[in-house]
Amino acid sequence: MNVGAFSISLAVKNIEISKKFYEKLGFTIFGGDQSENWLILKNGNHVIGLFQDIFDNNILTFNPGWDNAAQPLSEFTDIRLLQKQLKADGVEFISEADVHTSGPASFMLTDPDGNMIMFDQYV
Repeated sequence: MNVGAFSISLAVKNIEISKKFYEKLGFTIFGGDQSENWLILKNGNHVIGLFQDIFDNNILTFNPGWDNAAQPLSEFTDIRLLQKQLKADGVEFISEADVHTSGPASFMLTDPDGNMIMFDQYV
């Protein structure tokens, strides 16, 4: 099962302060819109999303169809197939992708320790 590019989405209290902190660690702005309270920062292959007042908790994020530079992959496992495989394995979902659609979609689940995991496909 190829789950796509990995990043962590951090629920931050102050996006400006968090941005400056991660810039000190060598991260640079890769995407997002600070005026909308979200930024994507990158340091090499490491990606961190900063989200102020968007998520309640930190989230492990997988992006099927993207590489670590947010470039579309020519071949990947569609999110609906990933969802189907996980359901067959007995995984419970918080939200699900609509199986009657194609293209962008997402679903969310939690691991046994309550950590949020989001699968978010943009292609």
